[in-house]
Amino acid sequence: MRSNKEIEQSIIDALQEARPYLQEDEGDVEFIRFEVGTGVAEISMTGACKTCPLAIMTLRAGIERIVLEKVPEVKRIENVYLN
Repeated sequence: MRSNKEIEQSIIDALQEARPYLQEDEGDVEFIRFEVGTGVAEISMTGACKTCPLAIMTLRAGIERIVLEKVPEVKRIENVYLN
């Protein structure tokens, strides 16, 4: 069983794969935390992604797909809105 730190690093590494596509449209993504008990990874979409009406599609069809493929401990990705 991997440690929480190892899982978090794997999530961050997977987000790096999605980041260039987001940055093409002036957006980005930031890792917030991973909840071991639920398998939920929290991220924050930033830049243009924060207010984009297609952000949920980007989250589910892009970011979540990549992370779920790379990190089996993650069951779902949730976007957290930060001030």
